[in-house]
Amino acid sequence: MRKFATLASIAAMATMLSACGAFGGGRDRPDEFLVSRSAPLVIPPEFNLTPPRPGEPTARGADSSQQALQAMFGGEAPRSAAEGALINEAGADDSRPGIRSTVGDPETQAVDYGTTTRDILNAPEGDAPEAQVSTPQ
Repeated sequence: MRKFATLASIAAMATMLSACGAFGGGRDRPDEFLVSRSAPLVIPPEFNLTPPRPGEPTARGADSSQQALQAMFGGEAPRSAAEGALINEAGADDSRPGIRSTVGDPETQAVDYGTTTRDILNAPEGDAPEAQVSTPQ
């Protein structure tokens, strides 16, 4: 039994040392400790840029948010036939351009739906009994 333990320990040490390259593994890979010197940093030449004058348009043309949207989405995608038909059916050509300012005008006639809409909008959140709203019949 003693011989077996000795042979097993020698085999285990040989296996561990072979992983280190002790048995003629050689070194055929680059040396990680070899450091090469790089070229020194160079200050770029001055191009004599002049600051923009007040009131002069920017040289870029478009603002950065528009350029970002263009880069991400690539502009407007063509509509499919189904989408075009849906928009035409909804009456996209019949809309009034200034409708938002007209709706906000105090002179605009609005339908009074009573307190039901106000009660629904002001109801507390949750599933509690006080969160339920009943409509008058």
